Amino acid sequence: MKIGIACYPTYGGSGIVATELGKHLAEAGHEIHFFSYEQPFRLTEFYQNVIFHEIVVPNYPLFKYPPYALALATEMAEVSIREKLDIIHVHYAIPHAISAYLTREMIQETYAVKVVTTLHGTDITLVGVDPSFMRITRFSIDQSDAVTSVSQYLRQKTVEIFKPRRPIQVIYNFIEEHPLQQKVCQHLRQRLAPNGEFILMHLSNFRPVKRAVDVVDIAHRVRNQVPIQLVFVGDGPDRPLAERRAVELGLGEQVHFLGKQENIYPILSVADVFLMPSVQESFGLAALEAMSCGVPCVTSDAGGLPEIMRNGVTGFIVPVGQLNDMAQRVVEILTTPGLLKRLRKSAREFAFDHFHVSKILPRYLQLYEAVLSGRQGS
Repeated sequence: MKIGIACYPTYGGSGIVATELGKHLAEAGHEIHFFSYEQPFRLTEFYQNVIFHEIVVPNYPLFKYPPYALALATEMAEVSIREKLDIIHVHYAIPHAISAYLTREMIQETYAVKVVTTLHGTDITLVGVDPSFMRITRFSIDQSDAVTSVSQYLRQKTVEIFKPRRPIQVIYNFIEEHPLQQKVCQHLRQRLAPNGEFILMHLSNFRPVKRAVDVVDIAHRVRNQVPIQLVFVGDGPDRPLAERRAVELGLGEQVHFLGKQENIYPILSVADVFLMPSVQESFGLAALEAMSCGVPCVTSDAGGLPEIMRNGVTGFIVPVGQLNDMAQRVVEILTTPGLLKRLRKSAREFAFDHFHVSKILPRYLQLYEAVLSGRQGS
């Protein structure tokens, strides 16, 4: 198949999943065309069967806000006709789904292309529900040839909020195996925890819903009982708040901000516990990636996290905002004989048993085939 993928290129779950999906489809022999305003975060080298199309928006003085959605639709239309794309798969509803709809309608008399929309989270629960976008978000969902969501939680929220006519199929995000870089991990752990401290870790885009400041507060409570180092990976609006809170609590020497990292797996592999106290989480890809590295997670019970976590098996789930309980769970993991080792093993096994790419990719291929054959009903 020839598949177009539209996504955001930034450091976030939807862009990561879209990019990794495209790379795996390309490895399977399909031709993949990415559309975005910058090269996607995890598409930084040459991949066979992958072509990137940068969306350039004219910057006329008349435009207060550049019309990206229209430029995206135009480019997708041109490429669809020229390259004979079978499907345009858009990730994150705003504005990609409506751009794909415009593409399909513009060229329908010349060439037929199908539209698949994957909903990722805040495109439904935050952006899409805004009165400025709600009607057009509902319209773009209903006009897609097929719609997926990354969790049962997000599917239910979409039905509650938008009451779409188009059925929504749940296809979870996925992980894959990465070879353990033993020397890199040993060097990194020695640098981050030179005195053998335990390492707590948080990976996110530092949006307010991720509660990065809460991560610092949890680490502060844990440090009073167990020697730890806290590592932040990623960047975003709440990073300065987390940095300030670490200084206020006297954690300056125990907190490390590594910024955005392309290859996160060696970094995750050195962690002892992964923290995710999110107030809202449609899936929780970072937690799943940590589990795949054999790192137990202590997370909130927000959104889709209970769908990828197993309490007492892959770590622990705690009600949103219960920072003392989260800290005590971390202490329990680090001080109970044999518990950390057991959770490491079961977290990795659970992640690969349920979310390995070999289990998820065929579901997308089946969906594409159903759409192209007309079996995906309305």
